[in-house]
Amino acid sequence: MTELIVRKTRVVVDEARHSVGTSDDQGPLRKVAACAVVANPFAGHGYVEDLQPIVDGSEAIGAELGGLCREALGDEVDSYGKAGITGTNGEQEHVHAALTSIFGNAFREAIGGATAWITSTKKVAAPGTSIDVPLAFKDEIWVRSHYDTISVFVPDAPLPDEMVIIAAVANRGRLNARVGGKSREEAIAERGSA
Repeated sequence: MTELIVRKTRVVVDEARHSVGTSDDQGPLRKVAACAVVANPFAGHGYVEDLQPIVDGSEAIGAELGGLCREALGDEVDSYGKAGITGTNGEQEHVHAALTSIFGNAFREAIGGATAWITSTKKVAAPGTSIDVPLAFKDEIWVRSHYDTISVFVPDAPLPDEMVIIAAVANRGRLNARVGGKSREEAIAERGSA
């Protein structure tokens, strides 16, 4: 199995207690993003057809980042997302390869299971570039109250031959969400889950 070499990890925790001076009765919104800065095995190689080594290596990264997210959240995971940044000697497709369902399945398992498609975004950028990681309800993508983001950056990454792979979670939907659509409770009832 291919291994992606991790130079460092970074965990970001953001907790909001109220918005515009008010809050619903669901408690604080806690969001966590865990980042792994990894060597890009194809940086500087030009076009490479087979990116499977990155796909294969992403499984261990998904498990590790999921564990870091769950630990830092200190609560049940209610929404999630993923993102990545490739350094300037790589291409966007490299970080796409790091965030396929191989990564996603390991991430889901590490956070205690989830069933919905995982929202994501990726780009090529220099060290210290910020990225907004999209979040959505972990069991149903159409629950609008959980559409959110967490902004993340790693001050010294990605270097030109690296990638920053990011997993993010939250313990609930947005504070004071009120734009309608399917509720979390309706989505759970439709699935027959508890």
